[in-house]
Amino acid sequence: MHKHKTPNSGESDLELLQNKFNAAKKSTLVSVAVNSLLSIWQIIVGIFSHSSGLIADGIHTLSDLVADFVVLIANKKSHKKPDADHPYGHFRYENGASLILGIILLIVGVGMGWSAVDKMLHPELIPEVHTAALVAALTALVAKEGLFRYMLHVANKVNSSMLVANAWHARSDAASSLVVAIGIVGSLCGIRILDPIAALIVGTFVFRMGYKFTYQSMQDLMDKGADEETLEQISNVIRSVKEIKGFHDLKTRKSGDFLLVDVHLELDAQMTILEGHDIAVNVRKQLMKNPQILDVMTHLDPYDEYCLH
Repeated sequence: MHKHKTPNSGESDLELLQNKFNAAKKSTLVSVAVNSLLSIWQIIVGIFSHSSGLIADGIHTLSDLVADFVVLIANKKSHKKPDADHPYGHFRYENGASLILGIILLIVGVGMGWSAVDKMLHPELIPEVHTAALVAALTALVAKEGLFRYMLHVANKVNSSMLVANAWHARSDAASSLVVAIGIVGSLCGIRILDPIAALIVGTFVFRMGYKFTYQSMQDLMDKGADEETLEQISNVIRSVKEIKGFHDLKTRKSGDFLLVDVHLELDAQMTILEGHDIAVNVRKQLMKNPQILDVMTHLDPYDEYCLH
């Protein structure tokens, strides 16, 4: 049996992890700064313009700060070095953070839907607002959409599901600001029912995204394996090693955004232990060229074409 307990070895792989950590930290700090300023701006303008929707959106923006701090903590914890209790590292902090962000989106979606239905049942409770509220809502919309695009770009660049979840959380806030803007325009035009209808639609969208991230993170925490395409890529790499007679029990599981791979390699039964070890090392080396693979465990089985094994 051949086993390594460390991430992809080599300076380039360490740099890759460090770059991912730095990118996540920078994008999240930008989100913290933007959301802090926006929440204060929305609440103050909302109070003076008599817009309960804008005030609510400002409070909603504050929820992003909670999500941002969750990401910062998870990002720091997940890149701790392996220790005796966590020989494979702490990458699953990211899966846990994605689960928390998904739950936040679920709660926000339910809250938006509940509020929308209540307003649709009692349209007389929707207050008229001043034009200043529309300016504030549009400003918030542009800022949040810009933040979403920036964070999603960074998330895709470093391939982080946790940052993707946080980026879509920012998009949910942009959608919330759009709801507020539509509601304010409707109120100014005397069509107050537009606000709760739009809020219900966006609330459903936010809930759907929350369900998606919650389900995916739960699957990852329960050791969900790689998709069929990734498994086929791994299989092709193993088949490319000419000394391999066959392989079985290929298994994968997620750890953060990485994969752990286990496989039984079938080698010539007359081969020496040293030869088998060298082949196992080569298989691991070839598989670890995939930046998504964190570690590979191999087990050697004797292959004899005249005997069952």
